[in-house]
Amino acid sequence: MLSYAMACTGAALGLRCTVRALAATGHTRRNWLLTAASAIGTGIWTMHFVAMLGFRVSGTDIRYDVPLTLVSLLVAVLVVCAGVFAVGYGRNRARALLLGGLTTGVGVASMHYLGMAAMRLHGEVSYDPLRVGLSVLIAVAAATAALWAALNTESPLAVTLASLIMGAAVSSMHYTGMFAVSVRVTPSGETLPGATAMQFIFPLAVGLGSYLFLTSAFVALSPTAGEREASASARQQQPAGTNAP
Repeated sequence: MLSYAMACTGAALGLRCTVRALAATGHTRRNWLLTAASAIGTGIWTMHFVAMLGFRVSGTDIRYDVPLTLVSLLVAVLVVCAGVFAVGYGRNRARALLLGGLTTGVGVASMHYLGMAAMRLHGEVSYDPLRVGLSVLIAVAAATAALWAALNTESPLAVTLASLIMGAAVSSMHYTGMFAVSVRVTPSGETLPGATAMQFIFPLAVGLGSYLFLTSAFVALSPTAGEREASASARQQQPAGTNAP
């Protein structure tokens, strides 16, 4: 449930930021899109590795290659960034949606399997190609749905419902990918290189989760474009009303 909550939180925050971006221009739009990409990307990554905290293989310990795990986080943020920027600046919305969904979906799947490649254990990991392909299709569908929702949802209720659906889709992609995994254990007394999940992934996931919640608070307290325009209009009208006889 915690991993699903992280995916939903990142999705909800990313959608709100994208809605703000589409109502803005210039560097303000760019900054909102960057925030959206970081929120969705870190939400997806955190969901994946929080779920991996419960992954066990009988007969072997599991360690994680720290640099490769960090690369998977970078990939998650960059591919989502490519998708939201395609939607945010694309003139042809349908083409931008398809291109952004495909790019982001394949990238999210790449993040998942990079994270799996970062595992170190005594044995050999293999994958069922059909289930891998299905997980990639789910990732593309989830990414396309997320970008479509960013373009077509504005009300808080619609964003909440969309984020719950997106969180379920991302979680489905993760667990479909995990069902594709088979491990043949080779017992060994050698010490595995890398960090344990609790040494590295847990603190990083907590840090990224804190970032999501703090950013959510910032977005909730930040005025929308309409609120800023109303405030500016009120300030402009105030002197005229004060000086009138």
